[in-house]
Amino acid sequence: MSCAVEVAHLKKSYHGHPVLNGLSFTVKKGEIFALLGTNGAGKTTAFECIEGLRRYDGGTVNITGKPGIQLQSASLPEHIRPMEALRLFAKWKGVSPDDPAAALLDIPALGRTIYANLSTGQKRRLHLALALLGDPDLLFLDEPTAGLDVEGRAALHAVLLRLKAQGKTIVLASHDMAEVEGLCDRIAILHHGELVFCGAVAELTAHTGGSTIVSLQTAKGRETFAAADLTAALLAKLTELQRKQIAVLDIQTNRRTLEECFINIAKGAGR
Repeated sequence: MSCAVEVAHLKKSYHGHPVLNGLSFTVKKGEIFALLGTNGAGKTTAFECIEGLRRYDGGTVNITGKPGIQLQSASLPEHIRPMEALRLFAKWKGVSPDDPAAALLDIPALGRTIYANLSTGQKRRLHLALALLGDPDLLFLDEPTAGLDVEGRAALHAVLLRLKAQGKTIVLASHDMAEVEGLCDRIAILHHGELVFCGAVAELTAHTGGSTIVSLQTAKGRETFAAADLTAALLAKLTELQRKQIAVLDIQTNRRTLEECFINIAKGAGR
């Protein structure tokens, strides 16, 4: 699979203090990719350098395709109306204001409500519609669901999955680990400006160690055990039960959550 974003040896310092120390990773075309890190890890700086909003000191950033950007702190004039904002940004970008993004995010339904009176969820929808003007190949979304309620997050997640199904690449920054775990194909975790993990969420469990808890309901009762190697342990247990002719009624597994693994890395474990 070809790459939409290639970051190589990215470096950035502020007043002699290094924030990014040779950061390198790639984002594949058509995937949802998350950049994670605790406060001070360099996540925001990396995001801004990749988006072209901040100059970096060394390294390279290559982006394939046309990008669209939704900033976390984006805002508009208080009295502008949603469709006015769309027409203004469309003119600035040199594209048609009759963009499918407006219909996808139901912007016309906001009517003549001024920006100041929109809810947080409505503002997020409008910001995403503005980022989608001109049909970009690649989307950068900084905390796209911050401040949204459960219903608002679910609605926006559905939109992001539809965009992915259309072949768009999405790079997001988020503090919502459940959101990242549910949406993303791969994640990258920064710690003190360095990459400490890049891969699928399932790979992170193996990277940071720990066991999977397995619970078996059999004809003779429930049995629970920890498995460092889930495949080997489960195969051995099922073989044993089959040999003893004990019927298995249900199997449940409980893996470590992304949040648990993230906290481990943030504390310096698994480096």
